[in-house]
Amino acid sequence: MNDKKVNAIEINNVTKIYATGSSSVKALNNVNLTIYDNEFFTLLGPSGCGKTTLLRLIAGFEDITQGNIKLFSEEIISLPPNKRPVNTVFQHYALFPHLNVYENVAFGLKRLNKDNTEIEKRTNEVLELVQMKDLSNRKPNQLSGGQQQRVALARALAPEPKVLLLDEPLSSLDLKLRQAMRVELKTLQRETGITFVFVTHDQEEALTMSDRIAVISNGEIQQIGRPEDIYENPSNQFVANFIGEVNLLSGVCLMEGENGSCKLDAGYEISLSIPRNVKKGDAVTVFIRPERIRINKSSSAKSLTSISGFTYLGNAAHIQLISNKQIINVTLPIDKVKNFKKGDLIEIEFPKDNAQVINK
Repeated sequence: MNDKKVNAIEINNVTKIYATGSSSVKALNNVNLTIYDNEFFTLLGPSGCGKTTLLRLIAGFEDITQGNIKLFSEEIISLPPNKRPVNTVFQHYALFPHLNVYENVAFGLKRLNKDNTEIEKRTNEVLELVQMKDLSNRKPNQLSGGQQQRVALARALAPEPKVLLLDEPLSSLDLKLRQAMRVELKTLQRETGITFVFVTHDQEEALTMSDRIAVISNGEIQQIGRPEDIYENPSNQFVANFIGEVNLLSGVCLMEGENGSCKLDAGYEISLSIPRNVKKGDAVTVFIRPERIRINKSSSAKSLTSISGFTYLGNAAHIQLISNKQIINVTLPIDKVKNFKKGDLIEIEFPKDNAQVINK
């Protein structure tokens, strides 16, 4: 991204209400969001949270109930979809089955009344960009899912939109291809310099591809930030739970301040920084990722913690501990678990910098 950020999209106090007879559904509630030029920005959340609705409002496929949207400082809510300098790639690629690859990509340029020389030049450029030039004479039904996706991307990129909207375009691909296409999409975004707004419910996709992420739940933005910020410092329990594996452990604050501590219901005292609004004696929830916890075999027969289960993950293992009737999940590299077995008594280490008190 540029050092001096330019606002590509500004979402200001946007609310969307769907009327259904005598009742109504609020799909988005007073959303405020800024997406920068040349940014790979992801809208992340569970099904029905409002992320696709927001994408459709930007594209112009839905009308706004309240608020406004600006594209490069120009208000666009009064413009029909075909007048907005954005293009959309859908989950189902919607390629024209009777047209070959070249004709599919050139279609939008013809609709814009470009001359034949420009159409040929631009179509070949984007086909080269998505590595589909050698297959330009094939029909969509002669292509794999990944190849069809590349054609859909090329068709959307051909008119050189200022913003490209992507509505879960990888969800229909198998795992290996999905992983490969993540890298290709991010590379494509960097090479074109176009602002990408990507919708997904897949946390791994969001973390690996995005410059920034907006986590959405029930039509409201829960947190906006870089992938590492959202993963390491979630703003609330919803974000913590939705992004990766997590332990949310209940306890009581023992000591306040930067060098505070909590007594967990699981039987451990843990040192961590205590937020200013939390006082000694307050009930708290402590957040810590499973891969941040360290374990050792206990030399004491009085240990309250034992291994209750293993899950083999290939290059790692997921270990379930039970401590004072509380479940604690730990993830370790596979070479670190060889000496552990179900039933072993365990001592736990909670590194201070990797745990935090978290809001509901």
